[in-house]
Amino acid sequence: MRAATVAVVEALAGAAVELAQTIAAGSIAGIGGESGGVNPDGDRQRTIDIVADRLMREALRTAPVAAVLSEEAELPETLDVDAPLCVAIDPLDGSANLENNISIGTIFSIRPKAYDALSTFFEPGTAQCAAGCFIYGPQTVLVLALDQCVDCFTLDPRRGEFVLTGRDLQVPPDTPEFAINASNRRHWSSAVRSYVDQCIAGANGERGEDFNMRWIGSLVAEAYRILLRGGVFLYPADARQGYREGRLRLLYEAHPIALIMEWAGGAASNGRSRILELSARTLHQRVPLIMGSTRAVRDVDAHHLTVEPLFESSDAPLFARRGLFR
Repeated sequence: MRAATVAVVEALAGAAVELAQTIAAGSIAGIGGESGGVNPDGDRQRTIDIVADRLMREALRTAPVAAVLSEEAELPETLDVDAPLCVAIDPLDGSANLENNISIGTIFSIRPKAYDALSTFFEPGTAQCAAGCFIYGPQTVLVLALDQCVDCFTLDPRRGEFVLTGRDLQVPPDTPEFAINASNRRHWSSAVRSYVDQCIAGANGERGEDFNMRWIGSLVAEAYRILLRGGVFLYPADARQGYREGRLRLLYEAHPIALIMEWAGGAASNGRSRILELSARTLHQRVPLIMGSTRAVRDVDAHHLTVEPLFESSDAPLFARRGLFR
């Protein structure tokens, strides 16, 4: 199984090299702007989204993959029914940031095929045998969770190969930093507001130390920063239409990022439950995500232990009428 997993990673890495070159060329390569289409979840597609999806699918056809579920397709595509692995992938996360020259990436989850390919995608995140993300920024980087370890590889553009540059990454445990889109504060649950207010209160508040706030708006960039610097990232569910169950996709965003975080000594939660213990109800299910150092994630979770749902029809855990200290 490990040899097959490595073959999948190598296939994706080859596609990532080509995609990185296309992204670096930017508008020169004619990849700017929207394509006019939408993906199965209703998000507008950009030309580069379609290019990335094609590159990744073509690469996976050369690997031992039974089926691939892409953000850009409603249903999984069957590749080789006898192959031992299935892949869930976001071919290009954060493509809207490209025009601002902000780091974007590819996120992937690798799973052993279950009874059949389709049922594989409805197993919990603990079923993953590997996960990773490519980050296209000042350097093109691969963060790979494999064999219970998280390593970092950097693309050498002269050779077109990824070179090991960081072994056994560990999330720093005590960095006083948090990341959240503060402009949405009025839509948050009281539990989320309570936690963020404590951070903002700094040395004068209950936490007794000053915090920095970070927000990039690119999931792969946020995850990479936390791997290197520590802290906590929150993308909660909120009261806006379309955000009541969170915004990130469970199978090809939250599950693989959670595996990376846990294998690097951190944690990932939806507010009450460990992300890796969640099973998808639908292929493109959304979920809240809190990730970062174990202590910080547990602190956020603690604010949701005694809360009541804000909407009776919603089981999203990051809704509340009151926080732990209210």
